[in-house]
Amino acid sequence: MEIILSKDVDELGFEGDIVDVAKGYARNYLIPKGFALLLNKQNLKLIESKRKKIELRKITIKEDAEKLQKEFGEVEIKFIHKAGGEGKLYGSVTSMEIASQLADKGFVIEKRKIIMEKPIKTTGEFKVSIKLHPEILASIKVIVVPEEEID
Repeated sequence: MEIILSKDVDELGFEGDIVDVAKGYARNYLIPKGFALLLNKQNLKLIESKRKKIELRKITIKEDAEKLQKEFGEVEIKFIHKAGGEGKLYGSVTSMEIASQLADKGFVIEKRKIIMEKPIKTTGEFKVSIKLHPEILASIKVIVVPEEEID
């Protein structure tokens, strides 16, 4: 079933794109949630009339993401966690914790935009990627140190 995206959808396309998806996905999710419109002459004319605004907005969003990527180059986050022998953590550092620390530094990032290859379960320095735009990734340095025991 062919539809016109009315919003950007990860892994599917950008606003204004015409994509082919399963009927159930379109009827039960994309169209009712406002992510897409049914492909017909009326909706096609509507999207074509908005095409310039859409393109301008895409350029602006990408430029903002590029600026933010430069700012993230210097960001360093430090976590203090309880750790056992050999630097293994009791638990792990999660994307939610990283998003919280970034918010404290003034960067509001959704936790689903934080890409971690695997959970951080040991002490040390790690590079964590953040998806700012479908074409732009930023990386930050995450430092995990063991909590000192107080006797």
